[in-house]
Amino acid sequence: MPARSPVRNPPEERLVNLVVALMATEQGLTKDAILGSVSGYREQTDAGAKKDALEKMFERDKENLRALGVPIETIGDRLDPDDLREARYRVPTAEYELPDDIEFSPAELALLHLAGGVWSESSMSAEARSGLRKIRALGIAVEDPIIGYSPRITVREPAFPVLQQAIEQSRVVTFPYLKPGEEAPRMRRVQPLALIEYEARWHVFAVDLDALADRTFLLSRIVGDVATTRASFDPSLREGAGERARAGLEELAARQSALIEVNPGSEAALRLSRRAQPASQGIRVPYVDVNILADELASYGPEVRVVEPDALREKVVARLTATVEAHGGVA
Repeated sequence: MPARSPVRNPPEERLVNLVVALMATEQGLTKDAILGSVSGYREQTDAGAKKDALEKMFERDKENLRALGVPIETIGDRLDPDDLREARYRVPTAEYELPDDIEFSPAELALLHLAGGVWSESSMSAEARSGLRKIRALGIAVEDPIIGYSPRITVREPAFPVLQQAIEQSRVVTFPYLKPGEEAPRMRRVQPLALIEYEARWHVFAVDLDALADRTFLLSRIVGDVATTRASFDPSLREGAGERARAGLEELAARQSALIEVNPGSEAALRLSRRAQPASQGIRVPYVDVNILADELASYGPEVRVVEPDALREKVVARLTATVEAHGGVA
């Protein structure tokens, strides 16, 4: 019998289907049930993929979802909680329930209804529905209808799914990358190890094969197609890569910060205060990339004033000046 061709499922669809399945059950699903029932894993199982490879894929998916704030619970043996051989996994729906004292105005309800048009039952993929039917067939009760977890739109960068698949396959990729201040992009050849969401932006942590060093690239600065090559690398390089990347970004942010004055009650105050520390003159905001922070601060207009560092203030002024000039004004 000829070997079956490999099954290709978009990684983001598999993650969505996993969340749907884990929210659909109160008692939780075992790893075997997930691998055999949830779309994205089931096809790989049916195609003859090795179980240890699928289990590693599931472990990485759990890490990615937890990094995004999805509270995945692990339920072990009651008599021996440390025994996880038959562990069950779930996403407790109570984590997503609104407090009883929250009320919405008619205008707010209208906006929620509009948003529901984007995240509606009809947006759930056929594969997700099929997975839920298989879960029910296992005798596992699904307490509530599962709607609105497979979006019609995506907020990720176009490079995300290609990089995620290359990470799973341990394949070298190339892409054009444009750094601030450079006139033209440079082609990068890297071993992608992990995708990291940090400060609401996606990064890929990788080994730069030309520099022979670890590098973190901002996905929004990839200005062309990501090409997956035939070259592969040792999958063990991926182990702990996400934690190393996040630690590196946090360490960089801890070493540099900006002193900023903000107008009380403004949008800038609301957004910046979430990651800032109070200071005697405004707030102190840690940052990783001065150009990204300059873009954000310029978008707030007169709601913010940069006290220090000088380099950041100059970049914000330059952006505001360019905006005025582009609209025919005088800076």
